Amino acid sequence: MGKTTAPELKAYMDKKLHLQLNANRSIIGVLRGFDPFMNLHLADAYEELDGNTYDPLGVVVVRGNSIVSMDALEPIDV
Repeated sequence: MGKTTAPELKAYMDKKLHLQLNANRSIIGVLRGFDPFMNLHLADAYEELDGNTYDPLGVVVVRGNSIVSMDALEPIDV
């Protein structure tokens, strides 16, 4: 097996992110940590159920293999 390298996500730390997940799920939260498999630790997270309805989740860990796309909702310093 090949060596796993950590994703380049340090610039996204403590920034609000929008994650599009498989099965058409969407989560918004603040990135607090990550690992080499791109599992993400989000704080103050909530699930976007439709355009106007949100379900608060609090602190969550999202498995990297379920993430389809990731967008920053705040400016990122590169």
